[in-house]
Amino acid sequence: MNTDDIIQQAVAYIEENLGQDLSLDDLSKKTGYSKFYLSRLFSDITGCTIYKYIKMRRITEAARRLTDTEAAIIDIAFEAGYQSQQAFTNAFTHIYQCSPQAYRTAGIFNPKMKRYGKFIQMGVRLHTVRSYAA
Repeated sequence: MNTDDIIQQAVAYIEENLGQDLSLDDLSKKTGYSKFYLSRLFSDITGCTIYKYIKMRRITEAARRLTDTEAAIIDIAFEAGYQSQQAFTNAFTHIYQCSPQAYRTAGIFNPKMKRYGKFIQMGVRLHTVRSYAA
């Protein structure tokens, strides 16, 4: 299996389980590679750590839910893996520079981390990575 296939498999697992508890151990078992090798490979290819990718994808999907649904912010926070609305609000505000409520009121979805592909956008920094069909 080449490195792109390994990352594709890891990303597919992450994306399918964003709403669940994800651990590096689970990801390692799913891909069949050691967590150390997988972590290094993921960072080398994508430009970010597995942890940061998961966190940013969860926040991005929460932002989508804020603009596309009327779900309560606390429910979106729990679905994004946060234990409290306050922890979610702090993380969201750090990334989006506004509260979840203000973001919802604006009503414009602006993804901070798109699913792994040719480019990964993290804020204003853009990383070029190898492409594959997602």
